[in-house]
Amino acid sequence: MFELSEDHEMFRGVVRDFAESEIAPHSAQWDRERHFPVDLIPKMGELGLFGLTAPEEFGGAEGDFLSMCVAIEEIGRVDQSIGITLSAGVGLGISPVLVFGSDEQKQQWMPDLVAGRSLAAFGLTEPGAGSDAGATRTRARLEGDEWVINGSKSFITNSGTPITSLVTITARTGEMPDGSPEISTLLVPAGTPGLTVDPPYDKLGWHASDTHGLTLHNCRIPAGNIVGERGAGLRQFLHLLDHGRVAISALALGLARACLDLGTDYARTREAFGRPIGANQGVAFPLADLAVSVEAARALTYRAAWLKDECDAGRRPARELTRAAAIAKVYSTEAAVDAARTATQILGGNGFMEEFPAARYYRDAKILEIGEGTSEVQRMVIARELGLPR
Repeated sequence: MFELSEDHEMFRGVVRDFAESEIAPHSAQWDRERHFPVDLIPKMGELGLFGLTAPEEFGGAEGDFLSMCVAIEEIGRVDQSIGITLSAGVGLGISPVLVFGSDEQKQQWMPDLVAGRSLAAFGLTEPGAGSDAGATRTRARLEGDEWVINGSKSFITNSGTPITSLVTITARTGEMPDGSPEISTLLVPAGTPGLTVDPPYDKLGWHASDTHGLTLHNCRIPAGNIVGERGAGLRQFLHLLDHGRVAISALALGLARACLDLGTDYARTREAFGRPIGANQGVAFPLADLAVSVEAARALTYRAAWLKDECDAGRRPARELTRAAAIAKVYSTEAAVDAARTATQILGGNGFMEEFPAARYYRDAKILEIGEGTSEVQRMVIARELGLPR
């Protein structure tokens, strides 16, 4: 089944040591200064984190997706911003090229992405197209041997770093026979004339994560920069989305674990009325409930990750992953938000102070219920998988 092997646990230990030595000591400062630690990315590449699921020919480890989720969980436990940098760098950066790209595209882009020498982003969301990805307004028209792209993208992770090399975007390239938009996926190299990286967002959380809007004005790319078949953009996106939802579930699991550890340690040492506050049921019971949530989130996340590997191997139908990914994401992300609230409450006034990590956990948690499909969208998916009418 989906239990972690001895190799998985050994790998967890390696990633945990890296996270605690290279990331944790700096997390508060990076968050406070809204600093994207670009020098950390090659170190993560050297550890093999960006190439966990990539083929050996590109420098990858050809590992399973469960290992990827273990890594995201452990990184996310100490810093959610770095966790989403890894998650998006692989799931939304590498995967479109790896899964759907041509051999030429893979040879061009994969080695540097896998090594952590560069990052890629995925431009799907627009000001008027989020959950409704089919409402994409960005357009690309074929002129001779070039695509000419006009439009804008919003909330794009890893899109404006000094080492961003590539943005994969969805764009309307025509009309389908039934009159619906033909949406295709295109590779836009960083620095292409007409591609403008907008100023960074002033975000509630994920302060050390790189997030920008993108503007494309008469942006020209070679006709060969289309990814896969013309008109396959939405199908490609939906395929990758299941993977991304499991990865966000792993990120949420890491945050919930951090909140449980913080609240438990504080409850053991903070005294009131002559005894540790953890001796009071009003503190102990919420932590017990949080421990239950962490275990449930872990089971759902790991099972969904295992199912992804099973589906990739052809041993399970893809529909099983769609349902499991939605269930894992909606449960784990809402558990993380509850965990952040619980930890903040247990720390009392200290939980409201930025010098304690509870405040950062609280700010970082909310986006987990929104990115890669909102909680409402997950419930829609689950309801459809139950066979309920649309």
